[in-house]
Order: sequence, then structure tokens, then C-alpha cells
Amino acid sequence: MPLDQLLLFIAAGLLLNLTPGPDVLYVVSNALRGGARVGVVAALGITAGCFVHIFAAAVGVSALMAASATAFTVLKWLGATYLVYVGVRLLLSKAESAIQLEAASAISTGATGQNGLKTIFLRGFWTNALNPKVALFFLAFLPQFITPAMDNKPLAFLLLGLLFNFNGMWVNMGWALTAAWLARRVDAVQRGMHWLDRIAGAMFITFGLKLALTDNPTS
Repeated sequence: MPLDQLLLFIAAGLLLNLTPGPDVLYVVSNALRGGARVGVVAALGITAGCFVHIFAAAVGVSALMAASATAFTVLKWLGATYLVYVGVRLLLSKAESAIQLEAASAISTGATGQNGLKTIFLRGFWTNALNPKVALFFLAFLPQFITPAMDNKPLAFLLLGLLFNFNGMWVNMGWALTAAWLARRVDAVQRGMHWLDRIAGAMFITFGLKLALTDNPTS
């Protein structure tokens, strides 16, 4: 791939990753509540979920899903159900006291257990892995940078997907660190943490409903 085209791909990918969506919302909400370490773990979970779609797209599974109404519908409803589930959990979460907020801030220094971090990682993973729109995004975006002259198109697809995800990982970590920095320095953010949970919950439910109402691209 020519250098100018590669730089264009990287720039476009960074701009797309900077756009707020379910991924950014998940990372930021966790970083605000739990600190930088928790936010970074959430970002890594999001990145891991993206790998599923990259490898699937590289071997043609995403193309099959785009052409199959049944495959798209099943994954669409799984993803929508999970997003709504996460949103409902946030909406029903109890308001945190000052002591609880201090404990949450201590997460960034290692006070949380491995099981808690594992749960955050897995939730981030499933947020992406169960979203068919992520797979369709890769299927639509990456081929624009793969020329017909390329001998091994699946390999090119895979390498571009890995590069996109690698860059996206750092963007999500940047969101996590920024949100954690704000949570430590802005008292109003900490005092209103339960309201942020409500807002994040409502947005997750909105994303889930929007995904559920997405039409099959072949219909």
C-alpha cells in the first residue's frame, strides 16, 4: 500500500475511534467510577472484542453475515439485549456515598480484585463482540484501502484491521485516562457520579434499541 494511502487510513481510523459511541461510553463511565486502571481494562476489553470481528471478516464470516438475514438477526438481537442489560444495570445502581467514592478511586491504585477487573474486561469484550454493526463496519471500511492488485486480500484485510484496532486501543486508553483525571480533580463529577451512571445507562439502552431496530443490509 502506498504511504499516502496508509496515512489516510490511519487518520480516518483515528477520527472514527474518537467519535463517541458505545465503546467510548463504556470506557469513560468505568474510568469515571473506578479510575485509570479500570478504564484501561475496559479499553482492553473493547479492543479484544474488536479482534473477533477482524478475524471473522478476514475469513469471510462478516460477508456471510451481511448476506444472511438469519445470521445478522441473531447477532443483532444478542448485541442489543446485552447493551440494554448493561444500561438497566447502570440505571438501577445505587447512589454512591462519599466513602464508596473513595473506595472507587482507590481502584486505580490496585485496591480492586482480579475478579472485578476480569468482569469489566469481559463486559467490554461482549459489548463489541456481540455487535454485528462492528463487523459490518470493518466489511465496509477496510476494502476501500485494499486495491484489486493486492495478491493476498484476506491478509491485507487482517493487517489493516489489526492496525485499526491497535490505534483504536490507544484512543480508548486516552479516553480512560482523561476521564480518570477529571474524576480525581472535579468534585462535582464525584458528587454526581450516580447521575452519570443514570445518563450512561440511558445511553446504553438507546444504543441497544437502535441496534435492535437496525435493518439487515440486504433487505
